[in-house]
Amino acid sequence: MPEDELLELTQQLLESIATGDWETYQELCDPSLTAFEPEGRGHLIQGLEFHRFYFDLGAAEGPRVTTMASPKVRLMGDVAVVSYVRLVQSLNDAGAPVTSHYEETRVWQMQQARWQHVHFHRSPC
Repeated sequence: MPEDELLELTQQLLESIATGDWETYQELCDPSLTAFEPEGRGHLIQGLEFHRFYFDLGAAEGPRVTTMASPKVRLMGDVAVVSYVRLVQSLNDAGAPVTSHYEETRVWQMQQARWQHVHFHRSPC
């Protein structure tokens, strides 16, 4: 089912972010990716170079688990919207477990027989 595939691709995308896997991230994203995210300070981010900066810093140290809570997939022809709350479990500077969370919407488009990530909106909860 397309919904299952889109959830798997979204999880793969989130794992590439968590592990700093630029190659996988770039493969899943359309080069013209657009985004509204806290790091953009209210500006529409266009293209991948803005995101590459964070990948070049390297993956965060320590254990990290990323979970999509209450995901919803909406198919609209060759476009799909995946919405969820991203939970990220990690350790703080003192070594205690913490969970951060973000409201996310990811837009995927079928391009040449495969789904490509074309836009997202991420807000801290």
